[in-house]
Amino acid sequence: MSNPVGVHGLVWVGGWSPEQARRAVAGSAEAGFDLIELPALDPASFDVALTSRLLAEHGLSAVASLGLDDATDVSSEDPDVVRAGRRRLGHALALVRDLGGDYLGGVVYSKLGRYTAPVTARGWAHSVESIAWLADRARESGITVGVEICNRYETNVLNTVEQALAFIAETGRSNVVAHLDTYHMNIEERSMREPVLAAHRAGLLGYVHVGESHRGRLGTGTVDWDAFFGALREVGYPGAITFESFSSAVVHPALSSALSIWRDTWDDGMLLAREAREFLRQRLGQDG
Repeated sequence: MSNPVGVHGLVWVGGWSPEQARRAVAGSAEAGFDLIELPALDPASFDVALTSRLLAEHGLSAVASLGLDDATDVSSEDPDVVRAGRRRLGHALALVRDLGGDYLGGVVYSKLGRYTAPVTARGWAHSVESIAWLADRARESGITVGVEICNRYETNVLNTVEQALAFIAETGRSNVVAHLDTYHMNIEERSMREPVLAAHRAGLLGYVHVGESHRGRLGTGTVDWDAFFGALREVGYPGAITFESFSSAVVHPALSSALSIWRDTWDDGMLLAREAREFLRQRLGQDG
């Protein structure tokens, strides 16, 4: 499998200051990755010119992901909150466009964090309409929008691939895809194989996160990697596979609470990244 292999920026840094940007991009290249996934939680704060130069210098491509918060939750019933969410999504889309990227994903359809009640019918409608709105603008720049399916403690909108496929169908937009994440699948799905096949059958398997059950080192938890990579191979998935891991050693302030990052699952980002790259190289049958 010749998939592009990426690494999430939060493996390296908790923000995107010039120094952090240099460290994250250089580290990703040194560890052998093809792309870096930018944590665009505050997309307007990115130095696009610097980031673009760093990517070119190190021969990396970039995608971006984010999760919304209470003030920007497009699944809210409050029209003002939905409008604020669309503004933030628009900033993230502009970041991807200006960096020459072709993918924006993550929890772009709701708040990233725990809810205390199910999504309402109006909230679901606002979310669908917002992603359709985003997709229309993304299409103008050749960008695909991915809806990341997350566990019940991080969203109340899309917890399973079945829900995501129904949601995407409601948007009616051909550039919206399903973003699978093994960490979340391991919590919510009945197997690691069937969601891959279902998304593929629908023509909507667009992006993949690989994360271990405890968000630490790959291969040291309970994720059924044989089933998952077997399914990717079975359907001939050609897209990006990006390693994502979180530790209290490197935390974005907005994510510590939202993702319940309370402990060190690792403390050396370079060691973690090198091990992950080798793990993926072996699973994908790639040459060193």
